Amino acid sequence: MGKYALRRVLQAIPLLLGVAILSFALIQFLPGGPLTLLAHNPHATAAQIKQISHNLGLDQPGYVQFFKWAGGLLHGDWGTSYVDGRPVLSDIGARLPATLLLMGTGLLVSTILAVTFGVLSAVRPYSLFDYGVTFFSFFGLSMPVFWFGLMLQLLFAVHLGWLPAADAYDERTGPSFWSGLHHIILPAFTLGITSIAGWSRYLRSSLVDVIRQDYIRTARAKGVVRRRVILVHAMRNALIPLVTVMALDIPGYFTGAVVVETVYSWPGMGRLFFDSLNTRDYPIQLGLLIISACLIVLGNLIADLVYGHLDPRIKYS
Repeated sequence: MGKYALRRVLQAIPLLLGVAILSFALIQFLPGGPLTLLAHNPHATAAQIKQISHNLGLDQPGYVQFFKWAGGLLHGDWGTSYVDGRPVLSDIGARLPATLLLMGTGLLVSTILAVTFGVLSAVRPYSLFDYGVTFFSFFGLSMPVFWFGLMLQLLFAVHLGWLPAADAYDERTGPSFWSGLHHIILPAFTLGITSIAGWSRYLRSSLVDVIRQDYIRTARAKGVVRRRVILVHAMRNALIPLVTVMALDIPGYFTGAVVVETVYSWPGMGRLFFDSLNTRDYPIQLGLLIISACLIVLGNLIADLVYGHLDPRIKYS
């Protein structure tokens, strides 16, 4: 398995190189640029704008800018923010813990609820509960995440006053475990709502098929307790399709974090990406795009490795 993982990592290098080239090229072709906002400043002269463009290296050809950026990337220098002048890794590193906390909590909530709903729907197919989960799934998959977040804020923060509407902690008391837990409930549930809907349907469909297999009937005929048959024998195979979907969806949590962190003023990388779009801070955008690509590659690798644990018939060569 170790050799397989190493080979997959080496195969990902050309893919990440292609992502870097394509991302850099797309950003170069975007209308406007980092100097657009400065150009509309009546106090900025043409000479000052030209000097800033030279200092940032924006007056050089695109391929020269790319090789300088890529060379720095390989040496751990991801560039400097056009807005605050700080290294890109410093800006991203300052926001990374908040995003990882939000993504991890959202993933935990999604997994627990999706597995619970999926198993209960599979063991009681076409029941009132199953129809209710189906309705919830269609609702979760079809509604805009930002709208759902605003509705949760309106209900639980404005009308009921049970939960805070924004930020990661109470500024009056400062960061603490209970304050953080209080603030993360709404963002985490908003981030995971789509996954809960989709994953529960995948698990329900897969588990219904597995329950009908001969080896499940054999286990039941031998007198194995029904709960053990479902949770031990059937779940092991039923989880394989779900693992594939989860591995592909987990990197999407970063994309969803852009919306969720903006709605809830959560100080993470998603909000940083949104702010960098408004200010045309290209180094920050490129750094976050590379991190997102690495998450996708890592998610697929983890999925492949988990396959071997769930199904011993899968061999790696």
